[in-house]
Amino acid sequence: MTEYTNYLARQVMLGKMNRREFMGRALAAGVALSTAGTLFATSAQAQEPKRGGNLKLGLEGGSATDSNDPAKFLSQVMFCIGRCWGDMLVESEPLTGQPVPALAESWAPSADAATWTFKIRKGVKFHDGKDLTIDDVVKTLQRHTDEKSESGALGVMKSIKEIKADGDDLVLVLTEGNADLPLLLTDYHLVIQPGGGYDNPGAGIGTGPYKLSSFEPGVRTTLEKNADDWRTDRGFVDSIEIINMNDATARIAALSSGQVHYINRVDPKTVNLLKRAPNVEILSTSGRGHYVFIMHCNTAPFDNVDLRMALKYAMDRENMVKTSLGGYGKVGNDFPINETYALFPEGIEQRAYDPDKAAFHYKKSGHSGPVLLRTSDVAFPGAVDAAVLYQDSAKKAGIEVEVKREPGDGYWSNVWNVQPFSTSYWGGRPTQDQMYSTAYLSSADWNDTRFLRPDFDKILLEARSELDETKRKDMYRTMAMTVRDEGGLILPMFNDFVNASTKAVKGYVHDIGNDMSNGYVATRVWLDA
Repeated sequence: MTEYTNYLARQVMLGKMNRREFMGRALAAGVALSTAGTLFATSAQAQEPKRGGNLKLGLEGGSATDSNDPAKFLSQVMFCIGRCWGDMLVESEPLTGQPVPALAESWAPSADAATWTFKIRKGVKFHDGKDLTIDDVVKTLQRHTDEKSESGALGVMKSIKEIKADGDDLVLVLTEGNADLPLLLTDYHLVIQPGGGYDNPGAGIGTGPYKLSSFEPGVRTTLEKNADDWRTDRGFVDSIEIINMNDATARIAALSSGQVHYINRVDPKTVNLLKRAPNVEILSTSGRGHYVFIMHCNTAPFDNVDLRMALKYAMDRENMVKTSLGGYGKVGNDFPINETYALFPEGIEQRAYDPDKAAFHYKKSGHSGPVLLRTSDVAFPGAVDAAVLYQDSAKKAGIEVEVKREPGDGYWSNVWNVQPFSTSYWGGRPTQDQMYSTAYLSSADWNDTRFLRPDFDKILLEARSELDETKRKDMYRTMAMTVRDEGGLILPMFNDFVNASTKAVKGYVHDIGNDMSNGYVATRVWLDA
């Protein structure tokens, strides 16, 4: 609760929220009126940013082949670098995941959510001194629709059939209605560039809080404060240095010794060791990625709903999170959505380990003999050990799970999405619609549970263009219950993003469902050393 109210108070201090809004949101979160008032005063003071200093980050995920062309951003390092020098039209609000204005001041959909009009912010300058114009916005989006650009946002942009200017406004016409369009435009590839980036897409010229000083792919990147930044609620340090550190031991040593202020991708198994350093703080954020055991609903014996239910109740989720993730994760509920998603369906009972119910459904299924589960070290970290844990918990229900360890080479082509029962991993998606459309729509290429349900498809497609959030939330609840109770997904756990910093780093925002504060870590924090 303190973290939440501190965040709200910071928004007040930055002029993004008044006291009345703070009190309203704090009370809605269950804070007593008197407590909210005290927290407002103390938190606002504690969260006041300090300016200056050189922030150093040691990050895994970069390589010598990295490109500074936003269309080709692939690594964690480029994710962070792009957020420093560039802006998108829309950002997502850290606590709710809802879309909020960035270079687009506002937007409005047509009644069918198929045509969207965006009002582009005025008075914004690129790093080269040129004014941001509607032409820059149109050309940027057009470049990302061109397959020759090799853009990582091409999948998002394919649903847009027309990109045009209407005076100083941007108009996007979709192939079909999509209420999530503003959130889709938060894609980190869609950095608005002068002239759309056609002439020199890797120049690193944007409208962000930092200007690119040097870029050595796979080695080091430096950035300097943009004195003409159009925002005052970011860019607190004078300069940023991002050092590629793909070796986990090197990252931990650099942080522990104070050579860097922040590192990413901390292995949960090393957290206790890292905690011994007196100046280190662990930063764990709930993620959308999930570890899964997947059954093909159209393949015997998993075409039997009672057998699928038996195998779901035979999973000890709490123990799985504790053992496989070291506690740095959340228990799953057999549908691929958690509280980090906007319009999360509330009130669905958490499925728990229940050997008696598992035995009941197993007997009802009529199945006998071992159930073959294929796994591999590459399925997810600790997948083989997790499969053995599952084997043990299922045994208590009288279910024999035979674990077959497959070689990593060829697992994703020969086992995943091929064999009827296997372990796998999903990284989550920005919206519920994207997650369900990618893996649960009957026609989806990656429908790895063979969940083929025309009634589900119908609700999914109707929800996509539904602008009434109450109705849409009800639709998502129906979809979640259908997947949970009738699908072939066993989802025991969602993994957290585990990073770490020195205690000199202040103002870190745990951006819901996203790693490294949604890539904005370097632009949001400040140093208090």
